[in-house]
Amino acid sequence: MTNQPSPAKTNKGGRPVLATGRKEHIIRFRANEAELEQLAMMEKALGINRTTLIRKRLFEGSAQQLLNARAVLKRLDAVGAELGRAGNNINQLARHANTLKLRGQLSEPVMTEFILLFREYARVRQDTEGSLRAIIRMIRP
Repeated sequence: MTNQPSPAKTNKGGRPVLATGRKEHIIRFRANEAELEQLAMMEKALGINRTTLIRKRLFEGSAQQLLNARAVLKRLDAVGAELGRAGNNINQLARHANTLKLRGQLSEPVMTEFILLFREYARVRQDTEGSLRAIIRMIRP
């Protein structure tokens, strides 16, 4: 006689059983063709499945804006790249100003204007970075 566990008691792995919060109930509703198309367009535009879309609209407030996180992140990436290019341009201007200074060709009004513009750029960049961080926090799932 072998001491093998019965097949019903063998743990085959997989997803652990939820103690609370199990979604056991199925809710069905009827929709006309236009509503079904609208739902499909929203799914595609937002990049989420139908169940998640309906659950978010019902329980997380319909006033809350749903958006496609991938598209937003792609645009935020483009904004970040543009900020990087602006920084490179400023570095080139600073290098050119240093070259002019060494040659004795840099005038005081030009230098003063450059400093004012650089301070404004730094302020705008800091505000933009703060706004981007806030947006990223809001769209995280």
